[in-house]
Amino acid sequence: MRVMLTIARREFVGYFITPLAYVFLVVFLVAAAVATFYFGDFLEIRQADLISFFTFHPFLLLVLMPAVGMRLWTEERRSGSIELLMTLPVTAWQAVLGKFLAAWAFAGICLLLTFPIVWTVNWLGTPDNGVIVAGYIGSFLMAGALLALTSCISALTKSQVIAFVISVVAGFILMAMGLPFVLDLFTGWAPEYIVDLIASFSFFTHFNELVSGIVAGSTIVFFVTLIGLLLLINRQIIELKKAG
Repeated sequence: MRVMLTIARREFVGYFITPLAYVFLVVFLVAAAVATFYFGDFLEIRQADLISFFTFHPFLLLVLMPAVGMRLWTEERRSGSIELLMTLPVTAWQAVLGKFLAAWAFAGICLLLTFPIVWTVNWLGTPDNGVIVAGYIGSFLMAGALLALTSCISALTKSQVIAFVISVVAGFILMAMGLPFVLDLFTGWAPEYIVDLIASFSFFTHFNELVSGIVAGSTIVFFVTLIGLLLLINRQIIELKKAG
């Protein structure tokens, strides 16, 4: 545990050594504000909720999280320091978890810094803050799933650009699986349980439940299980690279 936390602390501090982290923060906060107040017509709809705020979160996270996570392993592979890391008394599992937790903590900071929007809606009306908390939980879990996915992909390449592009495409596929235009491709010829199974793997399906204030155990289990599975795959990739 101590080794994992040490790696996580080193990686987390590493985000703020360069201006890149601050650029990510500013871009996310500005994009979230513009999406909420301009595209979401937050002030015009005159409703004391943050539906217009959370509606755009999946799209923001789909771009931001791969941008944050693309360097988790690509930099180690490009510089050759991954071999040095694996010669230290550090297991692949500790390294994978440490790096992931640092990136997830950074994502958490991005979300926490949007608190002025929460303050604004509470100042303008009396929203259901329980629903808002559920929405933040959904955003945080989705961010974790996208980071775990990006971490896996970054372990396979030395190019941050390639890791970013593939992660965005793979993340979009996982999100789009529950959208009508995708399900329509299977409706009519595939059994209903197949269609329901495909929809159950969609990030949108589970995220929308949380944004609606429905904190279902199945939704939490879905994201936690997916994150755990992706991190296990990530560890296996690192082990294979180490053996090779």
